[in-house]
Amino acid sequence: MGKGNAGEGNLHLVERGGGVPLLLVHGFPLDHTMWAGQLHELAAHARILAPDLRGFGRSAAGGEAVPMEQFADDLAALLDARGIREPVVFCGLSMGGYIGWQFFRRHRSRLRGLILCDTRAVADTPAAAEARRVTADRVLAEGLGFLADGMSDKLFAAETRQRRPDLIEATRRVMLAASPQGVAAALRGMAARPDVSTWLPQIDLPALLVGGREDAISPPEEMRGIAQCLPQARFVEVAAAGHMSPLEQPRLVNEAIREFLSVLNA
Repeated sequence: MGKGNAGEGNLHLVERGGGVPLLLVHGFPLDHTMWAGQLHELAAHARILAPDLRGFGRSAAGGEAVPMEQFADDLAALLDARGIREPVVFCGLSMGGYIGWQFFRRHRSRLRGLILCDTRAVADTPAAAEARRVTADRVLAEGLGFLADGMSDKLFAAETRQRRPDLIEATRRVMLAASPQGVAAALRGMAARPDVSTWLPQIDLPALLVGGREDAISPPEEMRGIAQCLPQARFVEVAAAGHMSPLEQPRLVNEAIREFLSVLNA
């Protein structure tokens, strides 16, 4: 465990294992603990790097709005601070995937492969972007309770909600512990993110796309469409999972990631 200076932030980082660096980038409004099902098992196959993004977990907040480009630059600076020069495998979920697109655009030479979980390539519609900005203002005025209470149905499959109330509650606690300033800044950054659909054919890297079968935010057909536009991509649909497939079905997701890493290392 350690910290690395990254731009204006000071990113908390959990490290495990050895080998090819695997950078696990969490979704909104979570922290590195969403990768609990990957941290131990995948450490036998890679050097796991699981940071808390700027404004989340134990990392300091900074700025009224944090663009996805800034998050990407923070992660590149974190790699510098840890002395990691070799190309990494970038694995991001949801907002972490939005950051992954920008990491490719800005730091291509630092990438060996991309794993994109439950994410999107399109930008927000004007109405969705405005809703994020309104939510950001409300978070600063009221705190995070309303946001945490309203996200479970969106994030998790019905089976997870029925059988794993402990997982739902643990995720809710992570959300409640987030910095309102960090959450608001990320909401504004996501609202301003570009549509990257036209970039997809140019992403000349091996890529793994992973999506929950019951994901209502980034549905399987949308994830499959992204994979079809990438030159070297495979899509894995995860049964009995929603938007949080690595947390809901770690065994299935880990199996796909291990296979992807083995091909990269061949």
